[in-house]
Amino acid sequence: MSTGHVIELVISIVLFGAVAAMGFWAARWRKPGDMMHLDEWGLGGRSFGTWITWFLVGGDLYTAYTFVAVPALVFGAGAAGFFAVPYTVVVYPLMFLVLIRLWSVSHRHGFVTPADFVRARFGSPTLALLVAITGIVATMPYIALQLVGISAVLKTMGLGSHWPLVIAFLVLAAYTFQSGLRAPALIAFVKDLLIYAVIIVTVIYIPYKLGGFGHIFDAASKHFSAATPPTGSTVLGSNNQLNYATLAFGSALALFLYPHSVTGVLASKSRNVIKRNMSALPAYSFLLGLIALLGFMAIAAGTTPIGKDGNTIVPRLFDQMFPSWFAGVAFAAVGIGALVPAAIMSIAAANLFTRNIWREYIKRDASPRHEAWVSKIVSLLVKFGALLFIVVLNPQFSIDLQLIGGVIILQTLPSVALGLLTRWFHRWALVIGWAAGMAIGMWMLYTIPNPKTGHLHFGGSAFSLSKLGLDTDWTIYTGFVAVIVNLLVAVIATLILKAAKAPDGADATTADDYTADEGDPKVSEVPVAV
Repeated sequence: MSTGHVIELVISIVLFGAVAAMGFWAARWRKPGDMMHLDEWGLGGRSFGTWITWFLVGGDLYTAYTFVAVPALVFGAGAAGFFAVPYTVVVYPLMFLVLIRLWSVSHRHGFVTPADFVRARFGSPTLALLVAITGIVATMPYIALQLVGISAVLKTMGLGSHWPLVIAFLVLAAYTFQSGLRAPALIAFVKDLLIYAVIIVTVIYIPYKLGGFGHIFDAASKHFSAATPPTGSTVLGSNNQLNYATLAFGSALALFLYPHSVTGVLASKSRNVIKRNMSALPAYSFLLGLIALLGFMAIAAGTTPIGKDGNTIVPRLFDQMFPSWFAGVAFAAVGIGALVPAAIMSIAAANLFTRNIWREYIKRDASPRHEAWVSKIVSLLVKFGALLFIVVLNPQFSIDLQLIGGVIILQTLPSVALGLLTRWFHRWALVIGWAAGMAIGMWMLYTIPNPKTGHLHFGGSAFSLSKLGLDTDWTIYTGFVAVIVNLLVAVIATLILKAAKAPDGADATTADDYTADEGDPKVSEVPVAV
């Protein structure tokens, strides 16, 4: 290991140690009533204000994998990698539309997960179980991907062993077990300050060293023009514009359906907090646009990945361009950026298991204290499962699974998002629609090869329309097609079931549940654990 790498490693360890200490101390932060209750351990007491929610949700949605994967995609494919920018612009008006209603109904009824809401809205344990399983399956590889970001940093510093990764996750598991959602909420402040500082310095310093943005874009254009076979372009080709648009829109729909997105929202103390955050969170989209430009900067700087691991492009660029001390700060930002979302995701997955599988099917009389214990233990298992994905399996497997995760979480859209707006759908129609969307989505993904990895199946999400017999070279996002099929089937099945007067589930919610706000007499306080 070179002297420069030693400096980078020492700075990274110091900063990591500082945030780990914050994570343990977070159990005392804001005077929690009783940590052995899911409202406290899993939702931070449902009391976070505007600033905490902004950092928490931002830290949750803009992950370490975003930090390394989006520029890596721009580095490899050019303009197509910028799809992440419009989708994070589109997502907030959508979230504004439905999540304030979810907050209200959840606070009146004590819902902790999206599946809790579906259970009460449609009177269907089966539908709630499907939503819970879908959420857990979609979240697991997402957690593993956070490790991919840390792994890329460790490789760049010359640490090829998995042991640093294992130690980092043991620390993460320990303070999440103790402090619950308060730990990532507190650490998110440090994470975001570091990332904002690194990106601001990066977009000023690196273009200055490379001769300006004009030179960077010229270098990227020449690079893609000379590639044989073609790998991408600085502007979208006509054949991938439909895929770009549907991928951006589909990803926006999927983002707020992930359980961890809902967890951050339910932890806020009022509807106004959510409204303010939906207005302010697009600031992160601006940051994401700057992060994406790192891909073009890496091309202009002549940066190359370690082996075939494209995710090492950004760490290699930092290592190449910055003095060692600042590269260490940047690496710490990526590492800490992985810990925040990984903690929230594991809590969200654990809450789904506890509320919608354990309590529903295994122990119906579980006390709040019992639920908290189960959730804590499951959050540990979820983290270790994600760790095994990286240590035992090829990281590409996690990337492929996360790709599938985006498609499958979209299939909860009719039950969760539309369920917040209307009770028109029949409960069994939603189950049938979910199954149809899953089936068509899996089939489409199965037919997509990945020429870069040599995989014949599950190699991407861009489905070629020529496979449907159409005379075109256009592609379309698989998840978008699958959820359209899901919706069509759910609508048709609802019409048929209503015409046949098939028994529907009872709706345990009322119209005014969806507009309740802080101070509403029916919004209960956090119960005392027994």
